[in-house]
Amino acid sequence: MEPPAAEGGGGDGGGAVGPRRPPQPQQGMGQMLTGVIRVAVFWYFASKFFGPKRSPAESSHQISNLFQKGEPLDMWLYLSEHENFSEFGDERALVWQETNIPYAVWTAESSRTLSLKYHPSEALKNNGSLYAHTFFARSGYLPDPKDPEYKPLATFGRTHPVVIYLPKAKADKKKSLLDSTDPSSDVTVSEIAEDAQVDEKEHGPVEWISYWKPNITINLVDDFTRYSQNAVPPNVAPYINIEPVTGNYYPTIYFNEFWLLRDKLIPVNETVNELTLNLEVGPISMTKWQLFLQIDQSFQIHRSYGSMIEGEADGLKRVFLEGNPILLAITMVVSVFHSLFDMLAFKNDIQFWNKNKSMEGLSAKSVVVNFICQFIIFLYLLDNETSWMILSSSGIGCCIEFWKIGKAMHIEIDRSGRIPMLRFRNRDSYTKNKTKEYDDLAMKYLSYVLLFLAVCFAVYSLKYERHKSWYSWILSSLTSCVYMFGFIMMCPQLFINYKLKSVAHLPWRQMTYKFLNTIIDDLFAFVIKMPTLHRLSVFRDDLIFLIYIYQRWIYPVDKKRVNEFGFGGEVDDKPTIAGADAAEQKEEDKKTN
Repeated sequence: MEPPAAEGGGGDGGGAVGPRRPPQPQQGMGQMLTGVIRVAVFWYFASKFFGPKRSPAESSHQISNLFQKGEPLDMWLYLSEHENFSEFGDERALVWQETNIPYAVWTAESSRTLSLKYHPSEALKNNGSLYAHTFFARSGYLPDPKDPEYKPLATFGRTHPVVIYLPKAKADKKKSLLDSTDPSSDVTVSEIAEDAQVDEKEHGPVEWISYWKPNITINLVDDFTRYSQNAVPPNVAPYINIEPVTGNYYPTIYFNEFWLLRDKLIPVNETVNELTLNLEVGPISMTKWQLFLQIDQSFQIHRSYGSMIEGEADGLKRVFLEGNPILLAITMVVSVFHSLFDMLAFKNDIQFWNKNKSMEGLSAKSVVVNFICQFIIFLYLLDNETSWMILSSSGIGCCIEFWKIGKAMHIEIDRSGRIPMLRFRNRDSYTKNKTKEYDDLAMKYLSYVLLFLAVCFAVYSLKYERHKSWYSWILSSLTSCVYMFGFIMMCPQLFINYKLKSVAHLPWRQMTYKFLNTIIDDLFAFVIKMPTLHRLSVFRDDLIFLIYIYQRWIYPVDKKRVNEFGFGGEVDDKPTIAGADAAEQKEEDKKTN
């Protein structure tokens, strides 16, 4: 008999069980799903067209399935603490037996289920192992090689671990900073700075514990493909079981753990006396099997590149399991538009500030505050061990916001002291009109409101919430204020528009794309699970943009107004030479400002 092939714990259920993470900016589900499918499709076609080429002599012989479609099979499932199984006579190890299962036929008789209670041994409670040995045979034959009627070509099997080992979840370092009874609350500034670097080095080796898989789904793959010898596709080769004499292959047994989520795993310890095990056997199509394999491989690639942190794969699967299919389809379609509008808004924002020569009517202080807010979010993500993909995106955003400061103000390097310092100076186009006066007035009163709200929220967070350190408390309080009260930073521009009675200086194309994105974010706020603060930040943007639209309506663009290039929407047929010279001089002045 062909010995059962040992199989490692596959699927996404094999990920590490980590501690609960603080809220982070949400990645669009449609964007994540698009990336997963793109990698899966690329992997599939790469294996098809760029696989190893064989000579005609090697590819002349073809191998096929040893069994026929619809052939009745008997099944035995044994549970044993040994990876290599030979105790077929042990009735205590046999937990499930089925007869006359039609192979690769979708009927009521093709799927069988069983739920049982398993009592773990003392060895299993102390990080022991347990394996499920599954055997199939043609009806009338037995899987025991010692049986006189045993035939190797009529029996096949596979072994799968029921217990998986995962690193123990890290202890929660968060504590009440005002609790004097907690000795760990008395920390110094140097301890706060080194807190992010000690982690596992101080705690020694990682402790591993065993987790019980409550569900085992056994799928027989509907595969009757005739493969060329030594040219089996690389995505099928690890699962195919070749019979050495004839060179043909047995039916593929696939232990389907695609829908086994991490939160369903049960830790096994000395206090556990009974465990539930749900068993299921049934067919699976070749296309569905390949899809599951490709998506799992795509998840692993995304995790290796840092574009998907632990738990995001489970979150995506949970959307399919628990979400409404109609809402899911709408979300996927709208996500594509969200990515498009986001890209267009980013492109037009860069173009606007790159070509802008005058700060007349624009709030320079809002640009500076936007950089500070973006930098606070970057530090918050860095403190909470976010994936490098999100960190790099936030870091690039910080650099762009700083670049916009250079377009809004003059940045100079002061070398008069021992340490060179950056000095910011307002542009002439900003100070020589009412823009700076209105901007200072608006920011003065709004900063009072923001400071009051920030202090109140920080005190509340310090008293009722737990934090890793004082540094984490400061960062989380500032980040929460950015989420909750960030709309206040958009108000100075509204005030400037009101005083100047004009909105012609604003980048309306970029703002239109952003407004469309806020509408899409409103839909995500109802469909996708996200932190409450992030959901509130979505709806407060709607209010600001509605005010901008109202100002656009009550302050129409004057087509007779001459723009910065010396041209207007309605010009005379014979423009004067003096007007042209004045426009040219105005353009030169704005370039120097």
